[in-house]
Amino acid sequence: MTWFREPASVKGTLLTLLLPASIALMAVAWLVHGFLLDRMAWNFVETRLKDEVAFLEHQIRESDGNLDLLQTGDYFQEVFHHAFAIHSPSRTLISPDTWAPLLRPLIDSGTEGTLRISDAEAADAPAEILAYRKSFRVNDTPIVVIVSEDLDALSRSQAELHVWTAVVSVLLIMLLVAVIWFGINLSLRPVVTLKAALKRLQDGKISRIDVQAPEEFHPLVLQLNQLLDSLDQRLDRSRDALANLSHSVKTPIAAVRQILADSDRPLTGELRRQMAARLDDIDRQLEAEMRRSQFAGPQVGKSAYPFKQARDLLWMLGRLYPEKSFELSSTLPEESRWPIEEQDLNEILGNLIDNAGKWSRHCVELSLEQDNDKTRITVTDDGPGVRKSEIACLGQRGLRLDEQIPGHGLGLAIVREIVARYHGKISFSTGSGRGLQVLVEI
Repeated sequence: MTWFREPASVKGTLLTLLLPASIALMAVAWLVHGFLLDRMAWNFVETRLKDEVAFLEHQIRESDGNLDLLQTGDYFQEVFHHAFAIHSPSRTLISPDTWAPLLRPLIDSGTEGTLRISDAEAADAPAEILAYRKSFRVNDTPIVVIVSEDLDALSRSQAELHVWTAVVSVLLIMLLVAVIWFGINLSLRPVVTLKAALKRLQDGKISRIDVQAPEEFHPLVLQLNQLLDSLDQRLDRSRDALANLSHSVKTPIAAVRQILADSDRPLTGELRRQMAARLDDIDRQLEAEMRRSQFAGPQVGKSAYPFKQARDLLWMLGRLYPEKSFELSSTLPEESRWPIEEQDLNEILGNLIDNAGKWSRHCVELSLEQDNDKTRITVTDDGPGVRKSEIACLGQRGLRLDEQIPGHGLGLAIVREIVARYHGKISFSTGSGRGLQVLVEI
């Protein structure tokens, strides 16, 4: 059985959660109020009855047990608003008289302290009373004093107060609903602003989202703008790639066409070599632009497993260069992820390791490190190295410092371009055993 459905709207979800919770809390508060009200009223009445019994005891002792000297009757009822009974062997006083059927049994009961009588059927008397009984002696004369409270009147007062509390609770719930509704609408106002900004973006009126959003929406706006930047970069790269490709292949094609159009010249071995060279140029440019088109750059939600990819690349290049040793050193867990698109990381690692494998004599070392938000890739070989005057030229497209090693001079240029798209940096230095050390930080 499904208890929760996916929310249709944030506003509806908040109202669905907050409104019943508020009503439930208010209902619990109302019930607790009723319980505490009963408890407090009972304790208050019991305390007043004890005080009035103590007052009567004091009066009786002051009058030396002579009940005729007491100020009771209407005076006592007007001051204390309670019924009372005073009993001595010579006289019994009960006020008002209609309470006599209720109070006489208490005089003879012999039970001290607080007493409660329910379902009484005396005429003109309450059905339920609370009384406090105390007996003492004055000059060896036993005296019994009872003061009682009409619980029916008290219950009616409590019920009236409880009803008014319920009315106030309902009004508070209505006020709370209004406050919740206003708070939700006020909190979701940035969503409306963001929606309007997206509509203007779709209509081409703005190129980026620039709205004053709460702190919780800043990552969303940032990611949307980064996505737009990435799309613009891809479009620019596609246009640049087409322009570069068109410019690069136009001259070799024109040269080959000219050779083929000249029917007076036979296709000698030299001409065939020239045509093959031009076609190699075209093939090289096509390969380079195809590889560039696969670079993604920073992508939201895209990541790679550096340890696994590095291990697979080292295994493959170890088969390509069986006479050389490829070593991996890293403190990264095998399941760690880097926020780099998988193909981009493959291009970086593949080009660096392949370049080191070509130039190394015996060993290539790859190191992967991560420090907070910075990732480091270090590739070191034990080859002849590069002169300091030439280090600054490394990574230039098409530059080859030694024509004896096969290649097009594109590997390090591709790595430099990918690293730049991730706002990283690449540096070259001489390794500890001569050779070349390449450090990539992203």
